[in-house]
Amino acid sequence: MDSKLIPEVVLNSGHKMPMIGFGTVSVPLPPHHELIPTFINAIKIGYRHFDTAAYYGSEEPLDQAIDQALEQGLIKNRSEIFITTKLWCTEAHPGLVLPALKNSLKRLGLEYVDLYLIHHPVRLRQGVKGTNYNHGDILPFDMKGTWEDMENCANLDLAKSIGLSNFGVKKISEILKYASIPPALVQLESNPSLELNLIHKLALPPLHARFI
Repeated sequence: MDSKLIPEVVLNSGHKMPMIGFGTVSVPLPPHHELIPTFINAIKIGYRHFDTAAYYGSEEPLDQAIDQALEQGLIKNRSEIFITTKLWCTEAHPGLVLPALKNSLKRLGLEYVDLYLIHHPVRLRQGVKGTNYNHGDILPFDMKGTWEDMENCANLDLAKSIGLSNFGVKKISEILKYASIPPALVQLESNPSLELNLIHKLALPPLHARFI
């Protein structure tokens, strides 16, 4: 796959995004010594867009893979790679967004990310792990204040573009009412397993089912 042949789309920020990306989520997450060569091989065959997240645990090995790709001459500079990462639910609250992004940037070894997304329209109590939550773990979600902090990340040039993940139409419409920077995109999960669950009307994971 020639990276030059991958189609691009221009986001509302004016920045171009490769329309084919390499996802970095896996459960369980493989050890770093397996992930790093996987990411390097993806770069070798032409991938230039990598999708990661604070929750995935794949930011650090992606950083190491990019460093090695630069050393090997697979890419000439950082700007050749488009990086998407995401704000996890425990930090989805005013005052926590910017520090969360800075922590992601530190793990990624970057000065900025190309796209920063709110992972879910949910706020969880800090310290909560995993995907099974008690009633007390789910806190009120200040969507307006959280989006304002996302806009601040963009204004500080720490995120070239900002957007949403797993948001439904109602919440997207609410954000558009007060956003000074509209979301660049909305990322939604689509895979055969998820679609099969929908067809059979099985319960979706809590974050999908209860908050969209």
